[in-house]
Amino acid sequence: MPQCEMCGAEQASLTTTKVEGAELQLCENCKGFGTEVRTESTSSASTKYSTSSSGNSGSSSSSSSSSSSGGSRRRRDMFDDMDEIAGDYDDRIRQARESSGLSQEDLAKKLNEKASLIRKLERGDILPSDGVQKKLERELDIALTEGSDVDDTDWSGGDTTTTTLGDVVKRKD
Repeated sequence: MPQCEMCGAEQASLTTTKVEGAELQLCENCKGFGTEVRTESTSSASTKYSTSSSGNSGSSSSSSSSSSSGGSRRRRDMFDDMDEIAGDYDDRIRQARESSGLSQEDLAKKLNEKASLIRKLERGDILPSDGVQKKLERELDIALTEGSDVDDTDWSGGDTTTTTLGDVVKRKD
């Protein structure tokens, strides 16, 4: 019998619910802590936090779909400007080091880093910090990042003119 991933209760049926960005299998008592994930692929599916009313589906949905069809893109944030580390960064580092004829210790000396860091990077145990990443890219003449291929359809929230609390609040610093 499946267990609720939040409280651990054994239930016959669980609901897939999104809680703070994570999709969990929750029981009836815990599913109120998030929004139920719909299995259908419609972008206008109503959720717990939806600002549109489901009763006025006549004229308001047709006007919002026509107005948002041209600009249904999410807002840009600081993560849009960041590149993602490639999934095979460990292989790229190892292959570039070996093709340069360097040992892990030699590369570490050139980068002014510890050899254990190079070993961990090549095993894929850790991700390189920004500074180490730049050193590796410069020394080995490789790219450890992938271009961001963020699918904007995953982020579309429907109507882009919705005002959130973050748009209104002014911080007192």
